Amino acid sequence: MAKHEHEMSKSGKSGKSPGKPPPASKEPTARLPKKAYEAELFRLQGELVKVQEWMRTSGARIVIIFEGRDAAGKGGTIKRVTQYLNPRAAQIAALPKPTEREATQWYFQRYTEHLPAAGEMTLFDRSWYNRAGVEHVMGFCTKQQYAEFMHQCPTFERMLVEDGILLRKYWFSVSDSEQQKRFESRLDDPMRRWKLSPMDLESITRWESYSRAKDDMFTMTDIPEAPWFVVESDDKRRARINMIAHLLSTIPYRDVAEPSLKLPKRPKSTGYQRTPIEAQTFVPDHAATLVR
Repeated sequence: MAKHEHEMSKSGKSGKSPGKPPPASKEPTARLPKKAYEAELFRLQGELVKVQEWMRTSGARIVIIFEGRDAAGKGGTIKRVTQYLNPRAAQIAALPKPTEREATQWYFQRYTEHLPAAGEMTLFDRSWYNRAGVEHVMGFCTKQQYAEFMHQCPTFERMLVEDGILLRKYWFSVSDSEQQKRFESRLDDPMRRWKLSPMDLESITRWESYSRAKDDMFTMTDIPEAPWFVVESDDKRRARINMIAHLLSTIPYRDVAEPSLKLPKRPKSTGYQRTPIEAQTFVPDHAATLVR
């Protein structure tokens, strides 16, 4: 039987801290049908566009953290969240390995550069929690650095919330058997093989170490001001729908009246002559080779 992390999901009301979490589901659920998934996803994405307009007019700032196991579905969910949003307003922060200079800075420093301004949203595809997970398990940080992070992180996040940032933290939970399937599919797919790194493969042999690290992380950083919300992600469709629906339920957004727009009439020609086509270089019509 697949091992799954012992996690409890949390639910919250709009703009308020969540109450007591409901019991975690024990039985596996059937995969969400594609038709129902696509219809609800499109509806939820429409609500995210409303959130974007509300952010713009209210000056709200939103930070969403996506954490979890490798191949747990974080990237796919981020794509669905941002699919119809203005990339200038909804920015994805997926930071690479720190440079030598960044390694000498205060740990949170390079993340603060990506925090949103008024009317913006930042989605962290992995975040400062790298230190509590991969850096700690793989020995990329010292015990002292790890201890300092666990001590400072709750204070850092309280400061963000006190300053008015809407901070949401999601942990994507996947079973070992489902993770194995996804790794294998990536291994055989040349279009997605880039997603499989030596670090991902290492996570297979360190499953329990990562589980302990996650448990310790939750113990120290699952605070009332910035709680963790667990997303069961063995079914990617359900995970995306559930995460987005929950996010919307925690943001106090409202409909914003859209400005009235009307296309103007094109003015009459003033005698402009287009540059001769022969003077321009066009890309070849590759599409024509596809039609017989």
